[in-house]
Amino acid sequence: MSTEDRDELEQEPPTGADDESCDPFETSGIQGSGLPAALYLTATPIGNLGDITLRALEVLKQVQVIACEDTRHSGRLLSHHGIHARLISLNEHNEARRIPELIAHIRAGGSVALVSDAGMPTVSDPGQRLVQSVVAAGLKVESLPGPSAVLTALAASGLPTVPFHFGGFLPHKKGQREKELLIALQRDATSLYFESPYRLVDTLSMIAAARPDHRVVVARELTKKFEEFQRGPAQQVLCHYQNRPPKGEITLVIAPAELPKWITW
Repeated sequence: MSTEDRDELEQEPPTGADDESCDPFETSGIQGSGLPAALYLTATPIGNLGDITLRALEVLKQVQVIACEDTRHSGRLLSHHGIHARLISLNEHNEARRIPELIAHIRAGGSVALVSDAGMPTVSDPGQRLVQSVVAAGLKVESLPGPSAVLTALAASGLPTVPFHFGGFLPHKKGQREKELLIALQRDATSLYFESPYRLVDTLSMIAAARPDHRVVVARELTKKFEEFQRGPAQQVLCHYQNRPPKGEITLVIAPAELPKWITW
């Protein structure tokens, strides 16, 4: 897998390719597939395009409709693998209209894949309401496992992997974020959060102010060319990023309140 392939999805998409006016949902002309009627939750790479599973590729090749956050972004992934599929957008702005359309399509015997821009759909991504609605309608939901930034960061963190708590994106508001971090520092489990590179130094400052020696891990740009893990006491990791402002996508891992004796770093 070349460097260009790894970061292909990060390139700027063509302007206007995901305009709602260009993205109507029409069942006319959609060809049948060999897949049973269902919603297929399909994990996609979090950086390296080679991480997509064989099963995911087979489903994406056969499914009638693929619902995604951004048709431009997902279109590049499909194009890379030579897949030409019916792409429609599904996001917080159009889900009230889109969900009934997709349920009607599945109920009529159709197949729909749900993908996110990266990783497992519905995990800190749009799509939760679609899954709930499909379940409530008594229709089939099938989950295809695959890449996950949360599990990738947890497994390589060097911290206890069970139990763990995933809190999604940390709050933007400083007071709410500080409250959440103080809870994490007292939790009897490893805690994971997504964080913006623009707030990381401020977030690490909050942790270091409360417990400067508390172990944290910053997992940055996972599976990409510039993947980085910074592990150590909060104060040490804070100093690193004060001198080297972070870029890219970040997963923050916070050690449990009581560190096991076998952890020596």
